[in-house]
Amino acid sequence: MFPIRDHNPSTRVPFVTYTLIAANVLIFLSYWSLFADDRALLRFYADWALVPAWVSQGHNYYSYLTATFLHGGLLHLGGNMLFLWIFGDNLEEEMGHLGFLVFYLACGLLANVAHVWSDPASLIPLVGASGSIAGVMGGYLLLFPKARVDVLFIFIIIFKIFPVPAWIMLGVWFALQLVNGVGSDASVGGVAYWAHVGGFVIGIALTLPLWLRRGGFGFWSRTHGHPDHPEARYGSSRIPPVPRIRR
Repeated sequence: MFPIRDHNPSTRVPFVTYTLIAANVLIFLSYWSLFADDRALLRFYADWALVPAWVSQGHNYYSYLTATFLHGGLLHLGGNMLFLWIFGDNLEEEMGHLGFLVFYLACGLLANVAHVWSDPASLIPLVGASGSIAGVMGGYLLLFPKARVDVLFIFIIIFKIFPVPAWIMLGVWFALQLVNGVGSDASVGGVAYWAHVGGFVIGIALTLPLWLRRGGFGFWSRTHGHPDHPEARYGSSRIPPVPRIRR
């Protein structure tokens, strides 16, 4: 189950969101050729990815930032950029261009701190914008809990698109990260669950002052938990049926 679009795209061009997506894609393409050489890729990650054991010893502090613009593959990049495209524009509209940029970078940096805290001796490089994206999702949840998000549900051979409130989709996502984070060993590698959890919580915390300035619960009452402009009109979303082959 993953989101494909929200029903309240921003009314202004989200220049920072588009720039961040472009930057992530261009940086990924700049070292794409290294995926054909494992040693070269590991050397590159050693220089620019976040290695908890090294920063814990006072080395490569810059990797707290550089790691947020690196990805481990096309699916990793595509998934993160999809989430940023869906949830980033409305947050940028509320925070302003510069405010959103600072928010995005702060979420990524502090999410990476949470990851290092979870296993400071790990030698596994961390790459990905997931901490920043998780922060964007946390901020979106606080400001627009009832915004509708179209979710593609896949169960074996069943494909279905249906709208759900943001609080359900984002709440389920966060719960999965938390449960998996508690039940996993960060030193084994794989998904940086604590960076996700940390980024999400940090995103809510950094958005809280804005939510309070907008009126807090009064803001929710005034906007009904949606972005403060009319929903976009979408046609019915249908997955074309796959014809059964008769033998």
